[in-house]
Amino acid sequence: MSDILVIGGGIAGLSAGARLSADAKVTVLESETALGFHASGRSAALFEQNYGLPSTVALNKASADYHWHANGGYLSPRGFLLAARAEERASFEKDAETLGIAEISPERALELIPILKPAELAFAGYHEEAYDIDTDRMMQDFAREIRRNSGEVMTDARVTAISRQGETWQVTSTRGSHTAARLVNAAGAWADQIAGMAGIAPLGILPHRRSMARLPAPGGHDVSQWPMFFGVGESWYAKPDAGALLVSPAEEDLVEPHDAWADDMVLAEGLARYEEMVTEPVTRLLTSWAGLRSFSPDRALVLGPEPGDPAFVWCAAQGGYGFQTAPAASQLLADLVMGRTPALPGAVVASLTPDRFRR
Repeated sequence: MSDILVIGGGIAGLSAGARLSADAKVTVLESETALGFHASGRSAALFEQNYGLPSTVALNKASADYHWHANGGYLSPRGFLLAARAEERASFEKDAETLGIAEISPERALELIPILKPAELAFAGYHEEAYDIDTDRMMQDFAREIRRNSGEVMTDARVTAISRQGETWQVTSTRGSHTAARLVNAAGAWADQIAGMAGIAPLGILPHRRSMARLPAPGGHDVSQWPMFFGVGESWYAKPDAGALLVSPAEEDLVEPHDAWADDMVLAEGLARYEEMVTEPVTRLLTSWAGLRSFSPDRALVLGPEPGDPAFVWCAAQGGYGFQTAPAASQLLADLVMGRTPALPGAVVASLTPDRFRR
């Protein structure tokens, strides 16, 4: 018997499991054959402290030290550039203020991203303090921490039934039966389904598709030192990746939980928006894929025990912010589960716990 069962082997479940394993025996159940198979394995992998709701930004900032120093650090320089047309001035100013971006000249923007189209580029902003995250190593390090603390991480363990016998959870999976005193729901797009199986009312956590295309380096450029670059209103974005360029329409289309794939029309429309701002046309795709970004009704993360049933714990609705918030989010969750006072301000904690939906 484990003290705690964690359902979900993405960054949410692995980070929560690692933190909890310092105080309890933890077993993580991942339905797929590999960890981080769905949203976590399809992340843009950027750490930008000012990106997200105020509660998300608080988690980002509280995570920074871990990102920089834990296990040798997970961050490497990238930078973040915002590009806008003349008619997009108001939207540009709003985005720049929200993200803490300093305006730069179009000429400087062209030095950073030489394929930007001079005739279209009227305004640009740049934030140097945005970083790539080594997401795979972070997940593996959290999994190793669980195992080092006598826990277990099981793949190909899809949960098929959940029940209660007194104070004990009984969970049936394709890898056998499991029992524990506490159950952590880190099932991503399937979080509400897992809650329903456990007899817990859903919170209204809904998955949204985001598509991605991987393109050859435009015009044969060396893109390795380019920053990530966005259209205003996050209408598209592009990010260097191992000598190629990732481009996303940045869509948020509501879908059912599933193994997502890119929608060809949505991808084409997003690539067209990207092409309007660059000199190099898209001539071919190396590959494409999609991930699911799951949001709660107020779009903030949901972390902590279910009100009235503290043996059921939510670790859900990361909404695309899973990696950058993981260090602080998992620490907050462990503190709440173990009855410790969180380091985060009370107002931030209150904006993240599931209590806010049960009043």
